[in-house]
Amino acid sequence: MASRFSFSLVVVAILASACGRTAVRASEKEFLADQVMVFDNDPHETASDDHIMTNREGAAGGHGAGGGGCGCN
Repeated sequence: MASRFSFSLVVVAILASACGRTAVRASEKEFLADQVMVFDNDPHETASDDHIMTNREGAAGGHGAGGGGCGCN
């Protein structure tokens, strides 16, 4: 019973470590910002939902990229 559990644990660890091993290259990051990658069908509805969440939650932002990644913008 213990050997079966150990084997199962090793298999799960191997499968979990195999996930996400490929990093996105710098030359491929331009495709992530493509308009096809935007999942909202209606930008007006999205803006309305953001406005409602801003008023309800008291927080805004976090939906776009402000700067170059240095944290200064």
